[in-house]
Amino acid sequence: MAVAESLDAGSGAAILARMERLPVSWWHVKARIIVGVGTFFDAVDIMAITYALPAFVDSWKMSPQQIGLVLSAAFFGQLIGALIAGWAAERWGRLTVTMVTVGIYSVMSIACAFAWDPTSLIVFRFIQGIGLGGEVPIANTYVNEIARAEVRGRFYLLFQMVFGIGLVCAAVFGYLLVPTWGWQIMFYVGGLPALLVFVMRFTLPESPRWLVQKGRYAEADRVVGDIEESIRRSGKELPPPRVTSAVAAAPQRTRWSEIFEGIYLRRTLSDWAFWFCCFSTTYGLLTWLPTLYRTVFHLPVAEALKYGMITSLTGIVSAVACAFFIDTIGRRTWFTVAFFCGGLTLLALWLHGADSAETIVGFVSFGMFFMSSLSLALNLYTSEIYPTRIRAFGGAVGGAWQRVAAVLGPNVIAWLLPYGTGTLFLYFGGLAIIGGVLSIFFAVETKGKSLEELSP
Repeated sequence: MAVAESLDAGSGAAILARMERLPVSWWHVKARIIVGVGTFFDAVDIMAITYALPAFVDSWKMSPQQIGLVLSAAFFGQLIGALIAGWAAERWGRLTVTMVTVGIYSVMSIACAFAWDPTSLIVFRFIQGIGLGGEVPIANTYVNEIARAEVRGRFYLLFQMVFGIGLVCAAVFGYLLVPTWGWQIMFYVGGLPALLVFVMRFTLPESPRWLVQKGRYAEADRVVGDIEESIRRSGKELPPPRVTSAVAAAPQRTRWSEIFEGIYLRRTLSDWAFWFCCFSTTYGLLTWLPTLYRTVFHLPVAEALKYGMITSLTGIVSAVACAFFIDTIGRRTWFTVAFFCGGLTLLALWLHGADSAETIVGFVSFGMFFMSSLSLALNLYTSEIYPTRIRAFGGAVGGAWQRVAAVLGPNVIAWLLPYGTGTLFLYFGGLAIIGGVLSIFFAVETKGKSLEELSP
Protein backbone atom coordinates (compact mmCIF):
# COMPACT_ATOMS: atom_id res chain seq x y z
CA MET A 1 0.00 0.00 0.00
CA ALA A 2 1.20 3.50 -0.73
CA VAL A 3 2.66 5.49 2.10
CA ALA A 4 0.25 8.37 1.52
CA GLU A 5 -2.63 6.05 2.29
CA SER A 6 -1.33 4.77 5.59
CA LEU A 7 1.64 6.59 7.07
CA ASP A 8 3.04 10.06 7.54
CA ALA A 9 5.71 10.48 4.85
CA GLY A 10 8.21 11.43 7.56
CA SER A 11 7.76 8.31 9.67
CA GLY A 12 10.50 5.71 9.93
CA ALA A 13 8.69 3.08 7.87
CA ALA A 14 7.78 5.61 5.19
CA ILE A 15 11.35 6.90 4.90
CA LEU A 16 12.65 3.34 4.39
CA ALA A 17 9.94 2.71 1.81
CA ARG A 18 10.93 5.89 -0.02
CA MET A 19 14.55 4.68 -0.03
CA GLU A 20 13.54 1.36 -1.58
CA ARG A 21 11.72 3.01 -4.50
CA LEU A 22 14.65 5.27 -5.52
CA PRO A 23 16.20 4.41 -8.91
CA VAL A 24 19.98 4.46 -9.20
CA SER A 25 20.85 8.09 -9.92
CA TRP A 26 23.83 10.42 -10.19
CA TRP A 27 23.56 10.99 -6.43
CA HIS A 28 24.06 7.28 -5.81
CA VAL A 29 26.92 7.10 -8.30
CA LYS A 30 28.62 10.15 -6.76
CA ALA A 31 28.37 8.67 -3.25
CA ARG A 32 29.70 5.37 -4.51
CA ILE A 33 32.66 7.07 -6.20
CA ILE A 34 33.62 9.17 -3.17
CA VAL A 35 33.44 6.30 -0.71
CA GLY A 36 35.03 4.07 -3.33
CA VAL A 37 38.15 6.23 -3.50
CA GLY A 38 38.71 5.54 0.19
CA THR A 39 38.25 1.81 -0.37
CA PHE A 40 40.56 1.91 -3.41
CA PHE A 41 43.41 3.35 -1.36
CA ASP A 42 42.60 0.96 1.48
CA ALA A 43 43.42 -1.87 -0.92
CA VAL A 44 46.55 -0.09 -2.20
CA ASP A 45 47.80 0.41 1.35
CA ILE A 46 47.03 -3.17 2.37
CA MET A 47 49.13 -4.52 -0.50
CA ALA A 48 51.84 -1.83 -0.50
CA ILE A 49 54.09 -3.92 1.74
CA THR A 50 53.82 -6.85 -0.67
CA TYR A 51 55.51 -4.88 -3.44
CA ALA A 52 57.85 -2.88 -1.23
CA LEU A 53 59.22 -5.89 0.66
CA PRO A 54 61.20 -7.55 -2.18
CA ALA A 55 63.18 -4.31 -2.54
CA PHE A 56 64.57 -4.37 1.01
CA VAL A 57 64.28 -7.99 2.15
CA ASP A 58 67.94 -8.65 1.30
CA SER A 59 69.40 -5.39 2.60
CA TRP A 60 67.61 -5.82 5.93
CA LYS A 61 68.68 -9.52 6.01
CA MET A 62 65.21 -10.72 6.99
CA SER A 63 64.36 -14.33 7.88
CA PRO A 64 61.13 -16.01 6.64
CA GLN A 65 59.64 -15.54 10.12
CA GLN A 66 60.44 -11.81 10.07
CA ILE A 67 58.91 -11.55 6.61
CA GLY A 68 55.76 -13.20 7.91
CA LEU A 69 55.53 -10.74 10.81
CA VAL A 70 56.04 -7.70 8.58
CA LEU A 71 53.40 -8.95 6.15
CA SER A 72 50.89 -9.70 8.89
CA ALA A 73 51.47 -6.67 11.16
CA ALA A 74 48.81 -4.57 9.46
CA PHE A 75 46.38 -7.47 9.68
CA PHE A 76 46.75 -7.57 13.46
CA GLY A 77 45.82 -3.90 13.48
CA GLN A 78 42.95 -4.52 11.07
CA LEU A 79 41.47 -7.07 13.45
CA ILE A 80 41.35 -4.50 16.24
CA GLY A 81 40.25 -1.72 13.91
CA ALA A 82 37.35 -3.71 12.50
CA LEU A 83 35.96 -4.47 15.95
CA ILE A 84 36.32 -0.90 17.22
CA ALA A 85 34.91 0.62 14.03
CA GLY A 86 31.92 -1.71 14.03
CA TRP A 87 30.98 -0.62 17.54
CA ALA A 88 31.66 3.04 16.80
CA ALA A 89 29.61 3.04 13.57
CA GLU A 90 26.52 1.87 15.42
CA ARG A 91 27.01 4.66 17.96
CA TRP A 92 28.21 7.63 15.90
CA GLY A 93 27.26 6.79 12.34
CA ARG A 94 28.70 5.19 9.22
CA LEU A 95 30.09 8.33 7.59
CA THR A 96 31.84 9.69 10.67
CA VAL A 97 33.69 6.44 11.32
CA THR A 98 34.62 6.08 7.65
CA MET A 99 36.26 9.51 7.69
CA VAL A 100 38.22 8.77 10.87
CA THR A 101 39.54 5.45 9.57
CA VAL A 102 40.60 6.97 6.23
CA GLY A 103 42.53 9.64 8.14
CA ILE A 104 44.32 7.05 10.28
CA TYR A 105 45.50 4.78 7.49
CA SER A 106 46.60 7.72 5.30
CA VAL A 107 48.76 9.40 7.93
CA MET A 108 50.33 6.10 9.01
CA SER A 109 51.14 5.25 5.40
CA ILE A 110 53.45 8.27 5.33
CA ALA A 111 54.95 7.11 8.64
CA CYS A 112 55.74 3.71 7.09
CA ALA A 113 57.85 5.43 4.43
CA PHE A 114 60.20 6.58 7.22
CA ALA A 115 60.65 3.12 8.80
CA TRP A 116 64.32 2.28 9.42
CA ASP A 117 64.18 -1.44 10.28
CA PRO A 118 61.71 -4.35 10.47
CA THR A 119 60.63 -3.48 14.03
CA SER A 120 59.70 0.13 13.25
CA LEU A 121 57.85 -0.96 10.11
CA ILE A 122 55.89 -3.57 12.09
CA VAL A 123 54.80 -0.90 14.61
CA PHE A 124 53.76 1.60 11.93
CA ARG A 125 51.93 -1.03 9.89
CA PHE A 126 50.08 -2.24 12.97
CA ILE A 127 48.75 1.25 13.70
CA GLN A 128 47.93 1.78 10.03
CA GLY A 129 46.05 -1.50 10.08
CA ILE A 130 43.61 -0.11 12.66
CA GLY A 131 42.43 2.39 10.05
CA LEU A 132 42.56 -0.10 7.18
CA GLY A 133 40.51 -2.65 9.10
CA GLY A 134 37.88 -0.14 10.14
CA GLU A 135 37.31 1.55 6.79
CA VAL A 136 36.26 -1.35 4.60
CA PRO A 137 33.37 -2.89 6.62
CA ILE A 138 31.87 0.51 7.49
CA ALA A 139 32.16 1.83 3.95
CA ASN A 140 30.56 -1.42 2.79
CA THR A 141 27.69 -0.90 5.21
CA TYR A 142 27.14 2.68 4.05
CA VAL A 143 26.96 1.75 0.36
CA ASN A 144 24.75 -1.26 1.04
CA GLU A 145 22.29 0.85 3.02
CA ILE A 146 21.75 3.41 0.23
CA ALA A 147 20.93 0.76 -2.41
CA ARG A 148 17.51 -0.72 -3.25
CA ALA A 149 16.91 -4.46 -3.08
CA GLU A 150 16.49 -5.30 -6.78
CA VAL A 151 19.89 -3.97 -7.81
CA ARG A 152 21.77 -4.11 -4.52
CA GLY A 153 24.19 -6.82 -5.60
CA ARG A 154 25.27 -5.08 -8.80
CA PHE A 155 25.24 -1.60 -7.23
CA TYR A 156 27.35 -2.70 -4.30
CA LEU A 157 29.78 -4.89 -6.24
CA LEU A 158 30.45 -2.22 -8.84
CA PHE A 159 31.53 -0.15 -5.83
CA GLN A 160 33.46 -3.02 -4.28
CA MET A 161 35.30 -3.56 -7.58
CA VAL A 162 37.46 -0.59 -6.64
CA PHE A 163 38.99 -2.74 -3.89
CA GLY A 164 40.06 -5.29 -6.51
CA ILE A 165 41.26 -2.48 -8.77
CA GLY A 166 43.22 -1.11 -5.83
CA LEU A 167 44.92 -4.47 -5.34
CA VAL A 168 45.87 -4.53 -9.02
CA CYS A 169 47.04 -0.93 -8.99
CA ALA A 170 49.23 -1.69 -5.98
CA ALA A 171 50.88 -4.36 -8.12
CA VAL A 172 51.22 -1.96 -11.06
CA PHE A 173 52.62 0.80 -8.86
CA GLY A 174 55.07 -1.66 -7.37
CA TYR A 175 56.20 -2.91 -10.78
CA LEU A 176 56.55 0.57 -12.31
CA LEU A 177 57.67 2.72 -9.39
CA VAL A 178 59.64 0.67 -6.85
CA PRO A 179 62.61 -0.28 -9.08
CA THR A 180 63.11 3.43 -9.95
CA TRP A 181 61.96 5.39 -6.91
CA GLY A 182 62.55 2.91 -4.10
CA TRP A 183 60.16 1.07 -1.81
CA GLN A 184 59.12 4.22 0.09
CA ILE A 185 57.12 5.46 -2.92
CA MET A 186 54.45 2.85 -2.22
CA PHE A 187 53.70 4.45 1.14
CA TYR A 188 53.80 8.02 -0.15
CA VAL A 189 51.11 7.09 -2.67
CA GLY A 190 49.12 5.48 0.16
CA GLY A 191 49.01 8.79 2.04
CA LEU A 192 47.04 10.64 -0.65
CA PRO A 193 43.50 9.85 0.64
CA ALA A 194 44.02 12.10 3.66
CA LEU A 195 42.54 14.76 1.38
CA LEU A 196 39.45 12.62 0.87
CA VAL A 197 38.28 13.18 4.44
CA PHE A 198 37.38 16.78 3.61
CA VAL A 199 35.47 15.73 0.48
CA MET A 200 33.40 13.25 2.50
CA ARG A 201 32.75 15.78 5.25
CA PHE A 202 31.26 18.41 2.95
CA THR A 203 29.68 16.23 0.25
CA LEU A 204 28.01 13.13 1.70
CA PRO A 205 25.13 12.73 4.20
CA GLU A 206 24.81 10.10 6.90
CA SER A 207 23.07 6.82 6.03
CA PRO A 208 19.28 7.41 6.16
CA ARG A 209 18.75 3.85 7.42
CA TRP A 210 21.06 4.50 10.36
CA LEU A 211 19.31 7.79 11.10
CA VAL A 212 15.94 6.03 11.11
CA GLN A 213 17.28 3.34 13.41
CA LYS A 214 18.40 6.05 15.83
CA GLY A 215 14.99 7.76 15.68
CA ARG A 216 16.39 10.83 13.92
CA TYR A 217 13.48 10.96 11.49
CA ALA A 218 13.75 14.66 10.61
CA GLU A 219 17.36 14.26 9.46
CA ALA A 220 16.59 11.06 7.56
CA ASP A 221 13.59 12.70 5.92
CA ARG A 222 15.75 15.64 4.85
CA VAL A 223 18.45 13.39 3.37
CA VAL A 224 15.97 11.28 1.42
CA GLY A 225 14.13 14.41 0.32
CA ASP A 226 17.36 15.85 -1.09
CA ILE A 227 18.01 12.62 -3.01
CA GLU A 228 14.45 12.59 -4.36
CA GLU A 229 14.76 16.21 -5.47
CA SER A 230 18.04 15.55 -7.29
CA ILE A 231 16.41 12.63 -9.12
CA ARG A 232 13.40 14.71 -10.12
CA ARG A 233 15.69 17.47 -11.44
CA SER A 234 17.32 14.89 -13.71
CA GLY A 235 13.91 14.26 -15.31
CA LYS A 236 13.15 10.87 -13.74
CA GLU A 237 9.77 9.97 -12.29
CA LEU A 238 9.57 8.38 -8.84
CA PRO A 239 7.10 5.54 -8.32
CA PRO A 240 4.92 5.67 -5.20
CA PRO A 241 6.63 4.13 -2.16
CA ARG A 242 5.19 0.94 -0.73
CA VAL A 243 5.44 -0.08 2.90
CA THR A 244 5.65 -3.80 3.61
CA SER A 245 5.18 -5.60 6.87
CA ALA A 246 8.93 -6.22 6.95
CA VAL A 247 9.75 -2.53 7.27
CA ALA A 248 10.50 -1.55 10.87
CA ALA A 249 8.53 1.53 11.93
CA ALA A 250 10.39 2.32 15.17
CA PRO A 251 14.00 2.30 16.41
CA GLN A 252 15.24 -0.80 18.18
CA ARG A 253 18.02 -1.02 20.72
CA THR A 254 21.40 -2.30 19.60
CA ARG A 255 22.45 -5.46 21.42
CA TRP A 256 25.81 -6.87 20.36
CA SER A 257 24.86 -10.36 21.57
CA GLU A 258 22.06 -10.50 19.00
CA ILE A 259 24.47 -11.81 16.36
CA PHE A 260 24.44 -15.06 18.37
CA GLU A 261 20.67 -15.27 18.85
CA GLY A 262 17.82 -16.79 16.82
CA ILE A 263 18.36 -16.90 13.06
CA TYR A 264 21.54 -14.86 13.40
CA LEU A 265 23.57 -17.53 15.23
CA ARG A 266 23.68 -19.85 12.20
CA ARG A 267 24.34 -16.89 9.89
CA THR A 268 27.15 -15.57 12.07
CA LEU A 269 29.06 -18.82 12.49
CA SER A 270 28.83 -19.81 8.83
CA ASP A 271 29.78 -16.29 7.71
CA TRP A 272 32.88 -16.39 9.89
CA ALA A 273 33.85 -19.69 8.30
CA PHE A 274 33.40 -18.27 4.79
CA TRP A 275 35.62 -15.30 5.65
CA PHE A 276 38.32 -17.50 7.12
CA CYS A 277 38.41 -20.01 4.26
CA CYS A 278 38.43 -17.30 1.60
CA PHE A 279 40.94 -14.85 3.03
CA SER A 280 43.37 -17.38 4.44
CA THR A 281 43.86 -18.39 0.83
CA THR A 282 43.74 -15.07 -0.99
CA TYR A 283 45.80 -12.94 1.40
CA GLY A 284 48.18 -15.75 2.21
CA LEU A 285 49.08 -16.27 -1.43
CA LEU A 286 48.85 -12.72 -2.75
CA THR A 287 51.01 -11.20 -0.03
CA TRP A 288 53.72 -13.86 -0.29
CA LEU A 289 53.92 -14.52 -4.03
CA PRO A 290 56.35 -11.74 -5.10
CA THR A 291 58.66 -12.55 -2.20
CA LEU A 292 58.29 -16.28 -2.96
CA TYR A 293 59.40 -15.68 -6.53
CA ARG A 294 62.32 -13.64 -5.24
CA THR A 295 63.56 -15.90 -2.42
CA VAL A 296 62.71 -19.41 -3.68
CA PHE A 297 63.09 -19.04 -7.45
CA HIS A 298 65.62 -16.15 -7.26
CA LEU A 299 63.91 -13.97 -9.84
CA PRO A 300 64.98 -10.33 -10.21
CA VAL A 301 62.86 -7.84 -8.26
CA ALA A 302 61.19 -6.48 -11.40
CA GLU A 303 60.32 -9.98 -12.63
CA ALA A 304 58.95 -11.05 -9.23
CA LEU A 305 56.75 -7.94 -9.10
CA LYS A 306 55.54 -8.54 -12.66
CA TYR A 307 54.41 -12.09 -11.84
CA GLY A 308 52.60 -10.80 -8.75
CA MET A 309 50.88 -8.18 -10.91
CA ILE A 310 49.68 -10.83 -13.38
CA THR A 311 47.89 -12.73 -10.62
CA SER A 312 46.34 -9.55 -9.26
CA LEU A 313 45.00 -8.60 -12.71
CA THR A 314 42.70 -11.63 -12.70
CA GLY A 315 40.85 -9.95 -9.83
CA ILE A 316 39.54 -7.25 -12.18
CA VAL A 317 37.91 -9.73 -14.56
CA SER A 318 36.59 -11.66 -11.58
CA ALA A 319 35.07 -8.53 -10.04
CA VAL A 320 33.28 -7.55 -13.25
CA ALA A 321 31.79 -11.03 -13.64
CA CYS A 322 30.66 -11.10 -10.03
CA ALA A 323 29.09 -7.63 -10.21
CA PHE A 324 27.02 -8.37 -13.30
CA PHE A 325 25.88 -11.91 -12.55
CA ILE A 326 25.52 -12.36 -8.79
CA ASP A 327 22.03 -10.80 -8.70
CA THR A 328 20.97 -13.42 -11.25
CA ILE A 329 22.90 -16.44 -10.03
CA GLY A 330 22.48 -15.76 -6.33
CA ARG A 331 24.88 -15.67 -3.41
CA ARG A 332 24.74 -19.32 -2.35
CA THR A 333 25.43 -20.71 -5.84
CA TRP A 334 28.21 -18.20 -6.45
CA PHE A 335 29.92 -19.07 -3.18
CA THR A 336 29.70 -22.79 -3.80
CA VAL A 337 31.04 -22.71 -7.36
CA ALA A 338 33.82 -20.22 -6.61
CA PHE A 339 35.08 -22.07 -3.53
CA PHE A 340 35.16 -25.43 -5.31
CA CYS A 341 36.74 -24.14 -8.54
CA GLY A 342 39.38 -22.14 -6.68
CA GLY A 343 40.15 -25.00 -4.32
CA LEU A 344 40.39 -27.64 -7.04
CA THR A 345 42.76 -25.44 -9.06
CA LEU A 346 45.11 -25.04 -6.11
CA LEU A 347 44.97 -28.77 -5.33
CA ALA A 348 45.79 -29.45 -8.99
CA LEU A 349 48.91 -27.31 -8.59
CA TRP A 350 49.90 -29.41 -5.57
CA LEU A 351 49.44 -32.60 -7.59
CA HIS A 352 51.20 -31.19 -10.65
CA GLY A 353 54.16 -29.94 -8.68
CA ALA A 354 54.92 -26.31 -7.87
CA ASP A 355 58.45 -26.52 -9.18
CA SER A 356 58.72 -23.35 -11.26
CA ALA A 357 57.61 -19.72 -11.03
CA GLU A 358 55.84 -20.00 -14.39
CA THR A 359 53.78 -22.98 -13.24
CA ILE A 360 52.77 -21.23 -10.03
CA VAL A 361 51.75 -17.98 -11.73
CA GLY A 362 49.55 -19.89 -14.21
CA PHE A 363 47.69 -22.09 -11.73
CA VAL A 364 47.43 -19.49 -8.97
CA SER A 365 46.15 -16.81 -11.35
CA PHE A 366 43.38 -19.13 -12.53
CA GLY A 367 42.49 -20.12 -8.97
CA MET A 368 42.54 -16.50 -7.81
CA PHE A 369 39.96 -15.63 -10.48
CA PHE A 370 37.42 -17.57 -8.43
CA MET A 371 38.73 -16.74 -4.97
CA SER A 372 38.96 -12.99 -5.69
CA SER A 373 35.28 -12.89 -6.64
CA LEU A 374 34.49 -14.42 -3.25
CA SER A 375 36.33 -11.67 -1.43
CA LEU A 376 33.97 -9.15 -3.04
CA ALA A 377 30.79 -11.19 -2.66
CA LEU A 378 31.41 -11.84 1.03
CA ASN A 379 31.48 -8.12 1.79
CA LEU A 380 28.09 -7.79 0.11
CA TYR A 381 26.65 -10.87 1.80
CA THR A 382 27.78 -9.95 5.32
CA SER A 383 26.10 -6.55 5.08
CA GLU A 384 22.86 -8.23 4.00
CA ILE A 385 22.35 -10.83 6.71
CA TYR A 386 22.01 -8.49 9.72
CA PRO A 387 19.41 -5.82 10.62
CA THR A 388 20.33 -2.13 10.57
CA ARG A 389 20.66 -1.99 14.38
CA ILE A 390 23.62 -4.39 14.29
CA ARG A 391 24.63 -4.35 10.60
CA ALA A 392 27.87 -2.41 10.96
CA PHE A 393 28.89 -4.37 14.05
CA GLY A 394 28.00 -7.75 12.55
CA GLY A 395 29.78 -6.88 9.32
CA ALA A 396 32.85 -5.66 11.18
CA VAL A 397 33.04 -8.79 13.35
CA GLY A 398 32.64 -10.96 10.26
CA GLY A 399 35.34 -8.93 8.56
CA ALA A 400 37.51 -9.40 11.63
CA TRP A 401 37.78 -13.06 10.66
CA GLN A 402 39.22 -11.82 7.39
CA ARG A 403 41.96 -10.23 9.47
CA VAL A 404 42.49 -13.37 11.55
CA ALA A 405 42.88 -15.30 8.31
CA ALA A 406 45.17 -12.63 6.89
CA VAL A 407 47.37 -12.77 9.98
CA LEU A 408 47.63 -16.55 9.84
CA GLY A 409 48.01 -16.90 6.08
CA PRO A 410 51.46 -15.31 5.62
CA ASN A 411 52.79 -16.98 8.78
CA VAL A 412 51.46 -20.41 7.76
CA ILE A 413 53.42 -20.04 4.53
CA ALA A 414 56.56 -19.29 6.53
CA TRP A 415 55.98 -22.45 8.59
CA LEU A 416 55.13 -24.69 5.61
CA LEU A 417 57.77 -23.42 3.19
CA PRO A 418 60.54 -25.69 4.54
CA TYR A 419 58.39 -28.67 3.50
CA GLY A 420 58.23 -27.54 -0.12
CA THR A 421 56.08 -25.11 -2.07
CA GLY A 422 53.59 -27.87 -2.94
CA THR A 423 52.41 -28.12 0.67
CA LEU A 424 51.25 -24.50 0.51
CA PHE A 425 48.76 -25.28 -2.21
CA LEU A 426 47.55 -28.43 -0.51
CA TYR A 427 46.72 -26.37 2.58
CA PHE A 428 45.06 -23.45 0.81
CA GLY A 429 43.22 -25.64 -1.69
CA GLY A 430 41.84 -27.74 1.15
CA LEU A 431 40.56 -24.65 2.97
CA ALA A 432 38.72 -23.51 -0.15
CA ILE A 433 37.04 -26.91 -0.56
CA ILE A 434 35.84 -26.73 3.06
CA GLY A 435 34.35 -23.31 2.27
CA GLY A 436 32.46 -24.79 -0.69
CA VAL A 437 30.96 -27.57 1.40
CA LEU A 438 29.84 -25.11 4.07
CA SER A 439 28.25 -22.89 1.39
CA ILE A 440 26.00 -25.71 0.22
CA PHE A 441 24.50 -26.23 3.65
CA PHE A 442 24.67 -22.87 5.41
CA ALA A 443 24.74 -19.91 2.99
CA VAL A 444 21.55 -17.79 3.02
CA GLU A 445 20.13 -16.71 -0.33
CA THR A 446 19.62 -12.94 -0.22
CA LYS A 447 19.10 -11.87 -3.84
CA GLY A 448 16.10 -9.68 -4.63
CA LYS A 449 15.06 -9.08 -1.00
CA SER A 450 15.15 -5.78 0.88
CA LEU A 451 17.44 -5.56 3.90
CA GLU A 452 14.41 -5.30 6.16
CA GLU A 453 12.86 -8.48 4.68
CA LEU A 454 16.07 -10.43 5.18
CA SER A 455 16.69 -9.37 8.76
CA PRO A 456 13.66 -8.43 10.89
